[in-house]
Order: sequence, then structure tokens, then C-alpha cells
Amino acid sequence: MLEIGLYGLGRMGGNMARRLSRGGVRVLAHNRSFEVSRRLADEEANIVACRSLEEMVVGLSTPRVVWLMLPAGEATELAVNTLSDRLSAGDLLVDGANGYYKDAQRRAVVAEGRGLDFVDVGVSGGIWGLDNGYCLMAGGRGEAVQRLTSYLRILAPAPDRGWLHAGPSGAGHFVKMVHNGIEYGMMQAFAEGFALMQAKEEYDLDLAAIAELWRHSSVVRSWLLDLTADFLKADQTLADIEPFVADSGEGRWTALEAVDQGVPTPVMSLALMMRFASQGRNDYANKLLAMMRKGFGGHAVKGEGG
Repeated sequence: MLEIGLYGLGRMGGNMARRLSRGGVRVLAHNRSFEVSRRLADEEANIVACRSLEEMVVGLSTPRVVWLMLPAGEATELAVNTLSDRLSAGDLLVDGANGYYKDAQRRAVVAEGRGLDFVDVGVSGGIWGLDNGYCLMAGGRGEAVQRLTSYLRILAPAPDRGWLHAGPSGAGHFVKMVHNGIEYGMMQAFAEGFALMQAKEEYDLDLAAIAELWRHSSVVRSWLLDLTADFLKADQTLADIEPFVADSGEGRWTALEAVDQGVPTPVMSLALMMRFASQGRNDYANKLLAMMRKGFGGHAVKGEGG
């Protein structure tokens, strides 16, 4: 029976544990909150809740496979360092976070220096991955990725598709980084298009009907459009939604990579800038613009004097 240690049982990690379990894998699961691990073990027959990383490592047969599904940055760095001290030569450590590809390259060198295999895997699929499978982009030595193939086949939509050995260490996270940059651009284009139609009041357009229409045989049909159609059916005004869009590291890293390589990526980069603007980071600049306009043209400034 295949077995794996999985550390990090958030929305994606928890569902990955479920999919692996339902695929016949024995999953030793650990989370910062043991209650999360315990509930998951109560729900799925092949999942074993572990109170600590030490318990998880000891419970796995050698050579071990341990997969991290933690937030990128400090949490993943700490886990990698901790596990590197606890795992044995020949064990495989997998980083499934939305991490920076250069961190994966560095961690691979350190891990291999200790006799460990290391694979970085970009994971896409969100909360729908449990039912539909995940898109998996793996980076690492061929032998290391080969050891992971059985798990990738279970997590993917089908054994023969939805997963790829993208290249050497760092390639998995690099491809996922670019994937998310493209996602930013696609989301921004849909948002702008629907906003333009919503503003054309004389037509009183049914945005839900248009989104549903475009889902069928249109060149812009996509999963993002499917999701948009679903929430527009319930509410087209979005009156209770705060116009704030968070950004994650991948969008920034993609823009910086484009600058480093001198490759023009205006759509992805501008989509990132629009997210910054939604977070209020353009407010001061807009105030300056208003004051400059007042200065050269005597135009009134909204809000001045009460």
C-alpha cells in the first residue's frame, strides 16, 4: 500500500489528503492544529492523524515520502529545515507551496547535500481539486519525480493527464508562478469586460445570461468564466462585496521575472498593478492628481472643506 506524510491540511492540503486516501494511499497527516488532523482521520479510513512531525516521520516506512502543503515563506522554510534534520538519506521531501522557484532551487541543493531527494510541485485546482483532480507541475531530478509519479497520478484528473515533470529543481514552481501570472491577466480581462457591460445602463444587460452564453462554444469559455457565471446567477449587483482584491507572491514574482529577463508582459504586470490599486495603494497618488489639477486649472477638489 502506498503511503505518504502530508503536513498542512488547509483548504487544498486537506482535500489532497482526502483524494489520496480515496485513491488507496495511507496518509499520515499533520497540521498545526491537531483537531484538524483528527477530524480528517475520523472522516477518511486511510488517514492517520499525527500530533507532531516526529510522529509522522516515525510512522512512515522507509524510504519515506513527505509532502508539504504550507504557506510559502517562513512556514515552509521552517518545515523544510525541521524535516531535513529528521528524515533519513533516501527519503523524498516535496514542497507543494506556492513558493518562489529560487527558494526551491536552494532547498534542493541543501536537501541533496543531506542525501535527500527534493521535488517542488506547483499545484492548481483550488477547492474543486478533490472532485476534479489537480493540475500538478513537478520540478526535480528525474529519479526523484519518478518516485512521486504514483501519487501524482492519483491527485491528477486522470493517471495520464494533468501532471507533468516540468524540468529540474525549481521548474515546477516557476511554471506555477507563470500560470498564476496568466491567471491574474485573465481575471482582470473578465472583470473589465463585465464592468463595461454593467456600466451601459441603456441596454440593461443581463450579465448572468451573457456569462452563461459565453460558456458555450465561445473562444473565451473557461473555468474562470464558469465560476463567474455561477456567482452572477445569484447576484449581479455585488453590492455587499468590498472592492478589495488581494495579491499573492506569484503575481509579483512573475512581474519581477519579466523585468529580469527583459520579456514584455504588460497584461500580467498591469493586472498586478490593478490589484494594488484596489487595496488603496493608489489613493495618495489620486490625491496628488486632484491637487495638481486644482493647481493648474483651479478645479474643485472633492472633499475639500468638508
